[in-house]
Amino acid sequence: MKEICYSNLYTRLIRGEEKLALVGLGYVGMPIAVEFAKHVKVIGFNHNERRIQQYKSGIDPTNEVGNEVISKTTVDFTSDEKRLSEAKFIIVAVPTPVKDDNNPDLGPVENASRIVGRNMMPGTIVVYESTVYPGVTEDICIPILEQESGLRCGEDFKVGYSPERINPGDRVHTLTNIRKIVSGMDKESAEEIKKIYDIVIKAGTFPVSNIKTAEAVKVVENSQRDINIAFMNEIAMICDRMGIDTDEVLAGMNTKWNALGFKPGLVGGHCIGVDPYYLTNVAEKLGYHSQIILNGRKVNDSMGAFVADAAIKQMIEAGMAPKNAKVVIFGITFKENCPDTRNSKVNDIIKRLEEYEIHPQVTDPWADPEIAKHEYGVDLIPFEEVKDADCVIVAVGHKEFRSLSMSQIKAFFREDLADQDKVLLDVKSLYRMDELKASGMRFWRL
Repeated sequence: MKEICYSNLYTRLIRGEEKLALVGLGYVGMPIAVEFAKHVKVIGFNHNERRIQQYKSGIDPTNEVGNEVISKTTVDFTSDEKRLSEAKFIIVAVPTPVKDDNNPDLGPVENASRIVGRNMMPGTIVVYESTVYPGVTEDICIPILEQESGLRCGEDFKVGYSPERINPGDRVHTLTNIRKIVSGMDKESAEEIKKIYDIVIKAGTFPVSNIKTAEAVKVVENSQRDINIAFMNEIAMICDRMGIDTDEVLAGMNTKWNALGFKPGLVGGHCIGVDPYYLTNVAEKLGYHSQIILNGRKVNDSMGAFVADAAIKQMIEAGMAPKNAKVVIFGITFKENCPDTRNSKVNDIIKRLEEYEIHPQVTDPWADPEIAKHEYGVDLIPFEEVKDADCVIVAVGHKEFRSLSMSQIKAFFREDLADQDKVLLDVKSLYRMDELKASGMRFWRL
């Protein structure tokens, strides 16, 4: 049997003799495909035919690269999995969510492995970018690839792991400007994976010694952020009980050189609100029960209810019957200036209000109404149609909300409502304290 050489795959890609493929074309996979397509031949695969047609039509529903870039890219978008057999370097970038019980849902990455396996040719390198706990790539994904392909890992194909670090909606810390962790199953694959990613990563790559270490890097870095935000959320709840402004406290704290700059907030999305559960899940299997990580998750998962309870309290103090009040929530995406609604904790505010028979209206100029309806059962109303509110909860810091003046905000309330009875919750502390006080409205900030 002829020995397969992997060490010249980089050269063959650059020469156009081989192709690179992306499996999964969401907020992570699509920008990677587009960036690589500036240098090599790229096949972009996604089983969602609607998403493929949008890309082919020059529409970027993720808003990560924009319609103009999508319309000009040379990525060969397809929903035909058989096209993957044309590629010798395959990147898997599919979601890895958690189930209702917060255990990892490896279904998407397992299914992607089956698709790759049944279409993979000898001599292929497969790199996983999906966030997983240490051990998933080697213990779960490789056996699936072998079973589906009939090939042997290490002989007929090789595998690596390079965790995605894309920050949706961030125009500063983009794919090419974030240093990339890379790893391979052996020295040969690791070196080739590094060379190939170095084609597009201007900030450079950071090789680690093995795949499990690379897997650990991602879940640890996001768990660290989650814990720090949980501490800020606890501070916010304490400050609320003491009647002092959290934002002012943190502004003072941040004047010290070693302050970390974290702020309280709703922690959702596909990374920080999920990855800690992957880390604690594998820790539990090894007999270690997390003392800090799970408690941080508990705090952050409780913030939606905390905000909703604050809204109810403010309405009662304003003399309203909350059940009869019209509540409007500004924002349903998990972060500002981004259409991504995955794991949005704004939904926790909605669910908590519904426990009290309050059915809020929701508006979000960035979110896809179809996705909001499918994911959360929410019928978004156009931003320009918001009116006659008793309580407004600004939950997401979109630029459209951030730019509002106090007089514009007042226009969203009932005309017959006195200023002191208009309840405004500024969850993200978007508005200046002096302006809020001068408005005469009843306001609350996280």
